[in-house]
Amino acid sequence: MSQRPASSRVPWVVGVTGASGVAYATSVLRGLIDAGESVDLVVSKAGRLTMLDELGFAVRDRSWQEDTRTWLERDVSDVRYWSAGDLAAGPSSGSYRTRGMVVVPATTAVVAGIATGMSKDLIQRAGDVTLKERRPLVLVVREAPLRAAALDHMAALAREGAVILPATPAFYSGAQSVQELVDFVAGRTLDQCGIEHDLYRRWSGLDTDRADP
Repeated sequence: MSQRPASSRVPWVVGVTGASGVAYATSVLRGLIDAGESVDLVVSKAGRLTMLDELGFAVRDRSWQEDTRTWLERDVSDVRYWSAGDLAAGPSSGSYRTRGMVVVPATTAVVAGIATGMSKDLIQRAGDVTLKERRPLVLVVREAPLRAAALDHMAALAREGAVILPATPAFYSGAQSVQELVDFVAGRTLDQCGIEHDLYRRWSGLDTDRADP
């Protein structure tokens, strides 16, 4: 069940699952909103439990607007919320227009569900639809180490056009805080969606004179 009237703009679907790393979802969602993008948000049941652990509160169906505003510290008037159990939701159908989908953070269970077409909840179904409609799908996987089965699922999705983007920050940008490392991953995620942002300092080449011993 949708929780507000549809935006006139074509949205990005953002799925938040139960992997540790709600901070990555926070940064990606803020980046989309700050860029003026419309968002369809889905939070899995396990994602809510992780939110409770990492944030001290969770986005609930009955109070999603207030909860999301508190979480993101942004105007959420262009965010549409769908319950993860609502398989009749808009993103369940290929005729529902979206710009693509980001799952952040993505559990290996959700990756497996999308890869095998299980569609056990709205996030998995929306991922399946995104692939079959040839729209961008970015999976920010947060798991280590990885089993062979998980790697097989990721390879299968990559062959179908999905972007597998492990939550691995880089250090060349001179990050001085955990938030800056988080923003690097979020920025790379937004790059895959073609979204303009200033979340991290881009590589511009090594200063070989400075590096010369």
